[in-house]
Amino acid sequence: MTAPLPLGSKIGILGDGQLGRMLSQAASRLGFNVVVYGPDAMSPAANVSAVSKVARYTDQEALNRFAAACDVITFEFENVPVSSLEYLVGKGARVAPNARALGITQDRVLEKSFAREAGIGTVDFYEINSLSDLEAALAENGVPALLKTRREGYDGKGQVWIRDVSEAEAAFSSLNGRAAILEARADFQREISVIAARGYDGEVRVYPVGENHHIKGILSTTLAPAEVSETLKGRAEDIARRVLEGLDYVGVLGVELFVLEGDQLILNEIAPRVHNTGHWTQDGCLCDQFEQHIRAVAGWPLGDTMARFQVEMTNLLGPDILAWEALSQEADSRLYIYGKDEPREGRKMGHINRIKSTL
Repeated sequence: MTAPLPLGSKIGILGDGQLGRMLSQAASRLGFNVVVYGPDAMSPAANVSAVSKVARYTDQEALNRFAAACDVITFEFENVPVSSLEYLVGKGARVAPNARALGITQDRVLEKSFAREAGIGTVDFYEINSLSDLEAALAENGVPALLKTRREGYDGKGQVWIRDVSEAEAAFSSLNGRAAILEARADFQREISVIAARGYDGEVRVYPVGENHHIKGILSTTLAPAEVSETLKGRAEDIARRVLEGLDYVGVLGVELFVLEGDQLILNEIAPRVHNTGHWTQDGCLCDQFEQHIRAVAGWPLGDTMARFQVEMTNLLGPDILAWEALSQEADSRLYIYGKDEPREGRKMGHINRIKSTL
């Protein structure tokens, strides 16, 4: 991009969930008009956007109209088909992040292979396409080991622990024939994450490290800035920069890392989008991750990533949202509600940011 998008430009967002909602709100505050594209006419993002286009992600006629209506297109989740991004680019649309970055990060084998090539440590892993592949991998790796689908799956879905080789067949069957990856167990002490951004000009900005806690495979809380050593902080930031530069990435991404003994780091996951562990930035920083992503894809200068407050972000899952009235009265906190209608168990309905201290 040779010049920043002017005020009033149209930013397209593929995906219509809560991340799209918060991206749309950030874009609107900066003077952009948002065109959200997704399958749900009453989605969290559609309800706050100037225009909502309702269609399947593979509908080429709808994608043509979407491309014609936007000055730049981005996405809010990693399960948008890569072929749809490639189609839009082929029609002359500007898309950021790029299709290659999406293709690598939505496939766990490609993602870990990319990390290894970039000099970033990972657990041992094995590509699994058949039961015999799985049995051979278990014979080499041993148990316990984690079997996951290569694509999709989140918040603990699409994965199963194998604790005895006799469980291999049942575990493989539970994935219903989907291509998979077997991962060695990571003996980690805690999980941290880094939210980082890169512009078209290669400028990189990194937010302070957050520490994450999960319940039943779903993120419960993130505390940021986390209490980590300067050495660990530097290693984490270096990994984020390697990922951004190796993918020629434009926009915000999240990098989840396992902390091993001796403050060594290995990659858990790369999320090619704004990320749940970055929600704390909405109240901890002057420029939060959503505004930062919009700035990056619009070609604007990247914003300040310094933390002004230490914040604990807590996800509101399912019926947690029913306590909205009490939550809204808490001092030193801000409540974010996603506008979803059914508080199913484990469904992300909102989050609350609690200020822990001033920095």
